Amino acid sequence: MGILSNLEPKQVFYYFEEICGIPHGSANTKAISDYCVRFAKEHSLRYIQDSSNNVILYKDGTPGYESSAPVMLQGHLDMVCEKENGYAIDFTKDGLTLQLEDHMISAKGTTLGGDDGIAVAYALAILASDEIPHPPLEVVLTVDEEIGMLGAAALDCSVLKSRIMLNIDSEEEGFLLTSCAGGITAVGHLPIQKEQKQGKKATLTITGLIGGHSGVEIDKGRANACGLLGRTLYQLSRSNTFQLLSANGGQKDNAIPREACAELLFAPDTDMDSVKAVIQKQNHIYQNEYQKTDPNIKILFEAKDEDTTEMAITEHTTSKLISALVNLPNGIQRMSQEMEGLVQTSLNLGILSTKDTEVVFSFAVRSSVETEKEDLVNRIRCLMETLGGTISCSGSYPAWEYRQDSMLRKLMIRIFEEQYGRKPVVQSMHAGLECGLLSGKLPGIDCISFGPDIKDIHTPKERMDANSVLRTWNYILAILKELK
Repeated sequence: MGILSNLEPKQVFYYFEEICGIPHGSANTKAISDYCVRFAKEHSLRYIQDSSNNVILYKDGTPGYESSAPVMLQGHLDMVCEKENGYAIDFTKDGLTLQLEDHMISAKGTTLGGDDGIAVAYALAILASDEIPHPPLEVVLTVDEEIGMLGAAALDCSVLKSRIMLNIDSEEEGFLLTSCAGGITAVGHLPIQKEQKQGKKATLTITGLIGGHSGVEIDKGRANACGLLGRTLYQLSRSNTFQLLSANGGQKDNAIPREACAELLFAPDTDMDSVKAVIQKQNHIYQNEYQKTDPNIKILFEAKDEDTTEMAITEHTTSKLISALVNLPNGIQRMSQEMEGLVQTSLNLGILSTKDTEVVFSFAVRSSVETEKEDLVNRIRCLMETLGGTISCSGSYPAWEYRQDSMLRKLMIRIFEEQYGRKPVVQSMHAGLECGLLSGKLPGIDCISFGPDIKDIHTPKERMDANSVLRTWNYILAILKELK
């Protein structure tokens, strides 16, 4: 008996728990892809599994729907793997440990992967049933959505006939998403030089932040640990002499970093009390600035009393690194003038990493205006080149444009009003959805993105509302029944 076995709809939660037991982080999707193939074989369904591990599952329409237009159910197989500090898990080998409290589902110490495991569970439950009325189905399950929609980009869409798509990859019940931002991953590379130096070694850590999704939660005003690390280092550099040994923070470019850490080597004669005074002042500043969004924010500092000899980044390169952290753009850049409250353009410094010969800055850049997306990339490029670095880009995907005349939108609004007794919120989303890529490959497709309530995605606090999952399940079934 699984921990979710008493929840309804039983088949949905059965498959969701199965999925959670299979490691399926981005770039580690072979096992979950093979699981879907085994499912297809067990249920005598036609399937395609491509070299990227994308899976397409086909099922004929039920009696009375044989000649109906085919419908695509679409979601992604990969999840963002984040964990609490000190929690022991190997995401490449271990499944998740599920928890259930007051109908809220979470995973112990880690992200849950409701984004987008619940879409896969919904689809498999529908395919497994012989009692649910539906048109011919094309279930498209892509990989590596969370690291640039690589699966959707590689997908051969010539094997798809659907021009109606239900994308189950949104996290707020009652919201129908009809357009989204485009994006790109931009990575700055700053070369570093090192030298052997003697001094007092210390560790500076920015921690206690909330983090979150760098698209849908970029407007929450939450702190970015990498940005605060740069800000703190700059204040220290104004009155102290030190060289960096390393600077690291964040794990995913599409997750707001919750922690960042720097190792420093101070000059042997440094007055550590004055250093601690600067850090204490900055700690108070951050706690005041982010008291509402990140109430547990704090700076940890630990210094060794004795001198040590280390291979340190040169003073000149240390200065460049701090300048990059302070000056690289981050966060919201522009709000939409057409849709109140919608972020139009933003970027997130999600990963800061020190390598042997360079420091790497990885950004998720998003905009619903292509030229603004390009401009942000150029701003990063301009600063990196000024500092002697370079920039590389990958995973570009287009914005999903609003469709003025949408049969599917009208149908889903009507069904929602009948089921919920209120109107849904129809809006755009400042996050990448595969709808944009697939719309470009399937001209004329009519698609809507929606899903159940999932809170704090891309963080270890992620939790999914089981009651919302049930209501959304009933909503999906009602939509399929009417697409005759």
